[in-house]
Amino acid sequence: MTVRGQAAQRASEAPLTFAVLVFPGFPMMAFSSVIEPLRAANILSRRECYRWVIVGADAGTVEASNGVVIQPADAPKVDRIVVCSGGDADHVVADDAMSWIRKSLRGGAHIGAVADAAFFLARAGLLDGHACTLHWTSQAGFTEAFPEIELRRDLFVIDRKRFTSAGGVGSLDMLLEIITRDYGAELAAGVAEWFVHSPLRSSVDRKLMPLRLRTGVQNELVLSAIAIMEDAVEERLGMAELAERLGVSSDKLERNFRAELDISPNGYYRRLRLKRAADLLAHSTLMVRDVALACGFASMSSFARAFREEHGRAPKAMRRH
Repeated sequence: MTVRGQAAQRASEAPLTFAVLVFPGFPMMAFSSVIEPLRAANILSRRECYRWVIVGADAGTVEASNGVVIQPADAPKVDRIVVCSGGDADHVVADDAMSWIRKSLRGGAHIGAVADAAFFLARAGLLDGHACTLHWTSQAGFTEAFPEIELRRDLFVIDRKRFTSAGGVGSLDMLLEIITRDYGAELAAGVAEWFVHSPLRSSVDRKLMPLRLRTGVQNELVLSAIAIMEDAVEERLGMAELAERLGVSSDKLERNFRAELDISPNGYYRRLRLKRAADLLAHSTLMVRDVALACGFASMSSFARAFREEHGRAPKAMRRH
């Protein structure tokens, strides 16, 4: 059945129920970007397309990272579950909540995560065999912790009954795609217009936009070079090889980097590798020496010296912090 046929069939059926499982310190932007599109879809369609409930892992209120406090409800039978957690998702343990998620899966529910919550699902094996994404600051630690899981550097990824987003506005784009599949492109376009938002149309747009947002880079050659660098942090490509992959001369690559960022490609690559090292120290349990190797440094002393120059503290001090 086509997406259009599925949407037409869905329009005559009962509302779909979402549960948003929140943990302390959850990001409000990602949370709102899940709930608000559902609300707008109901208003614009003049019918109850969706229902939603907020669920907590424990009894009592849950405070968001911005201080807003929410009183969750009991966990019901739902069609979709979205886990919403902040930067500590790699340490979150919630056995009762996971039991409810597994029971919901057996009942046919789809499971998703926004921001860093993919960690929570991955540790339970619920992303095995699926592609996913999460917030870009945690991607390095996720790759080291779960090398067998396909991590895509997209704003969102929907893979069969799993859906994940990098958080923030990426969650809104993901919900627009879900609404498209549930009820059709016209309703999704109306929801996007409701929030004065222009959704990204192509997979290439969704892949490059997070990079453009993170770096502020507009030059397409520089963006393409940075994308290759990010995928080859451990390999540490030579600039001649990088230029060859891009089909340009080393001089042209150098000129474009200087014009866009006032730094050489080598200098940017070094800074990127040291940023990746800081992310790994924050979001993984790798030993410092292994972090150095994972970021393309063969010498521990050169890594420690470069890290201190870039971040103002030693790697071990960063790990303790």
